[in-house]
Amino acid sequence: MKSIQLKEMNKLELETKLNDNLEALQNLNFQKALQQLEDGTLISKTKKEIAQIKTVLNEFNLGIRVEEGAK
Repeated sequence: MKSIQLKEMNKLELETKLNDNLEALQNLNFQKALQQLEDGTLISKTKKEIAQIKTVLNEFNLGIRVEEGAK
């Protein structure tokens, strides 16, 4: 997911996406441990997306970014 798309999402959508990605990362790690993971780059891509989501959520918490309905 592109960072522009993340910045257009509201806080609730971001939190949902973060939880989904955390679960996906856990499943990928299990697959890696069981040697069933075909594409090893999925783990790093998922970690990168989690970091991007956490950055945008942190911007909401710091007041740098304001939700569209709150203006």
